[in-house]
Amino acid sequence: MIEDFAKGHLHGQLRRTRQALVWKLEGLSEYDVRRPLTATGTNLLGLVKHLATLEAWYFGEVFARPYPEPLGRWQDADGSDLWVTSGETREQIIDFYQRAWGHADATLDELPIDAPGHVPWWPQPDVKLFNIMVHVLLETSRHAGHADILREQLDGRTGVRAEYEEQIDTAAREAYWAKIERAAQEAAGGSHHADLSDAHRAAGTS
Repeated sequence: MIEDFAKGHLHGQLRRTRQALVWKLEGLSEYDVRRPLTATGTNLLGLVKHLATLEAWYFGEVFARPYPEPLGRWQDADGSDLWVTSGETREQIIDFYQRAWGHADATLDELPIDAPGHVPWWPQPDVKLFNIMVHVLLETSRHAGHADILREQLDGRTGVRAEYEEQIDTAAREAYWAKIERAAQEAAGGSHHADLSDAHRAAGTS
């Protein structure tokens, strides 16, 4: 019984986090969903593409259930799944992610939580479905957190689902930000970091 509970709980969390990630694209321009927002090029639509590829691999090849569409080989991974070319549409990437969900969900429905798998790119390649469910959930949650920050930098919107989103109170946010900034300045022993902090704040709210 505990195995069924654990499997159902992990699967439910994965489903909710997938939806939250896709929601982060809602209402943004084609440029904003694609443009690099960190020094290493992290971008919103690229996160979706990356996780689609990840689910297709981990719930496919690992359990001898290959994804039915062509995928890059793990041996040839070159970071191309982390960004989106001009010829790839937002709809194509989201549809790829949703098809990968369907394939993954079929694997999860069919196999028991202790089903054996093999991850050739891991140092200890022999795994159970439980290991992979935890791994994919952690990866999805991690990247959904990245998406939270990227979206907040773009237009200030936060939250995990539309029904829980609160209207932005700019004055309250600025007061809260200022309180945290004051504490940081005091801990640093003065105001000599003010210029850097002000520049960072401006970039985050532009």
